[in-house]
Amino acid sequence: MITIHENLKDKVAVVTGGGGILCGSMAKELARQGMKVAVLDLRLEAAELVVADIKKVGGVGLAVACNVLDVESVKAAELKVFKTFGVCDLLVNGAGGNHPQGTTSNETLKPEDLTSEQLNTFFDMTIEGFCFVFNLNFIGTFIPTQVFSKRMVGNSGNIINISSMSAPCPMTKVPAYSAAKAAVSNFTQWLAVHMADVNIRVNAIAPGFFLTDQNRKLLTNEDGSLTPRSEKIMEHTPMRRFGKPEDLLGTLIWLVDETASGFVTGVTIPVDGGFMAYSGV
Repeated sequence: MITIHENLKDKVAVVTGGGGILCGSMAKELARQGMKVAVLDLRLEAAELVVADIKKVGGVGLAVACNVLDVESVKAAELKVFKTFGVCDLLVNGAGGNHPQGTTSNETLKPEDLTSEQLNTFFDMTIEGFCFVFNLNFIGTFIPTQVFSKRMVGNSGNIINISSMSAPCPMTKVPAYSAAKAAVSNFTQWLAVHMADVNIRVNAIAPGFFLTDQNRKLLTNEDGSLTPRSEKIMEHTPMRRFGKPEDLLGTLIWLVDETASGFVTGVTIPVDGGFMAYSGV
């Protein structure tokens, strides 16, 4: 259990993608710390479930339906949060995901793959599928940042983006996702510099491999055993396990608390069990 940071009490947090496993866990911890938390998600029912858990333990939460790729939807969400809680102090850009049309079936291309109707090769990826993944992860970070940070100017603020260990070293099979997360890390640095004079800090967290609803079928078999891809992940993760949602919370709260990380901006912090530190030999 993370120590309560009293200086976070009554501050306003907005979490996009807050209906998911990882960002839902973040939203609940921010509420436990005493923050007023707006949980934004494309699926209102998912956001409402997270807010229900927040309220069960006496926290303050607000569920808001929001499409992070629709400027008007984000503007409407921001106005609702502002009218309910006031100016946003913290924005966590957690909305993201992948799509089959932005991925390849195999890690590397072989000549015989081109004659297979079952495989999705690099040449089968569609512009629409690639753009969907890239836009969801990067433009879906850019738009909420642009909308929510405007009221932060003059009030100070804190933005935390969700990158990936696939940003500095792209994973096989997911070129669109990797490119988008690399863009998120780069944008984090650019924005940190741009916003420094108006007292807005911008950082990112780069999770390693965590089991979520989106990747569970890729990483585990129906009986719960590891897939071949997961076996490779374990071999390259010194701590020999997947991350758990709570593994992200200490880093999150450290970045949120001005007294703990007030001179930290423009960094992407890996939480990956040592994955990026291991060369494979």
